[in-house]
Amino acid sequence: MDRTDANTGTREVSERLRFDTEALDGWMGEHIPGVGGPISVSQFKGGQSNPTYRVDKGSQSFVLRRKPPGKLLPGAHAVDREYRVLAALGAQGFPVPRVYGLCEDDSVIGTAFYVMDMVPGRIVWEAHFPGMSRERRAAHFDAMNATIALLHSYDPDAIGLGDYGKATGFVERQVGRWSKQYLADTDGGRVPAMDELVDWLGKHLPADNSRSSVVHGDYRCDNMIFDADEPAVRAVLDWELSTLGDPVADFTYHLLMYRMPGGPSFSGLAGMDLEALGIPSEDDYVAAYCRRTGRDHLPNKDYLVVFCLFRLAAILHGIKGRLARGNASSAHAAQMVERLEPLAELALSEAKKAQL
Repeated sequence: MDRTDANTGTREVSERLRFDTEALDGWMGEHIPGVGGPISVSQFKGGQSNPTYRVDKGSQSFVLRRKPPGKLLPGAHAVDREYRVLAALGAQGFPVPRVYGLCEDDSVIGTAFYVMDMVPGRIVWEAHFPGMSRERRAAHFDAMNATIALLHSYDPDAIGLGDYGKATGFVERQVGRWSKQYLADTDGGRVPAMDELVDWLGKHLPADNSRSSVVHGDYRCDNMIFDADEPAVRAVLDWELSTLGDPVADFTYHLLMYRMPGGPSFSGLAGMDLEALGIPSEDDYVAAYCRRTGRDHLPNKDYLVVFCLFRLAAILHGIKGRLARGNASSAHAAQMVERLEPLAELALSEAKKAQL
């Protein structure tokens, strides 16, 4: 699957995800000042969890994110949390889309949703940033590094997010949450490597020794919009997994790009000539983040690499379950699910060589 082609642009809204556009039109007229003109709605090709739509209204364009219809796992698809974190970070000048309103009245379009700006720019779907010069590629990596460091610099209490999650025990809770979610989603079936990882992660839990910050939870190059011309992050997207937690775990998840292979199955850097591409080594990228955040190392890095790979595999397992239940958001869900077992095996191999 070509990720750029598969995820770029929009398509006609799938029959299962259609809704009353006149009802949305009326809601936007009440909640977005100055908006007018005829409305049209299309569905973005990407997005595996919360269905995402392009809404054109007159000369303006917006993005709508909603809970999917149908049977949902408890606590999943919390668009109200996405809306809250976007509003809070936007008020600090952090690069996120401007949000206009949250609707929790299911009678409008069938499920809760929020509307935000459609930020112009480009999304890069491959971790090696194809088509760029060495210098521009290096500058884009530095921009990603600086942006996640900025996110982790905010005091949650000072920006109104002090109750956005629990301040301690993040890794233990996350291991418990994703293990439980994997085991509970019987529609996705069992994966032997995942079963082994559930056991390994529980037995090797590290001590909780990191301060809490706002964490994104899925910080990757394809979850941000870059400036069309400059190496700058214009907006970080997809905050469904955000909470308060361990910033080192959040950054380690971002580092998975160095451990994952490239090619048709994954968008990773493993095996590539980073020097020739102008991409910093994993050690240099870690050092830049540590300088920006006042650290001298990343504690528990080996364990967190295993956990982050497991969590990503658990997300794919969730997509497999939604596919079985008939409410997967993306047309490419089946191809995504093909990555589940190789990713679980990669996580297990990292566990076997971890130095704890």
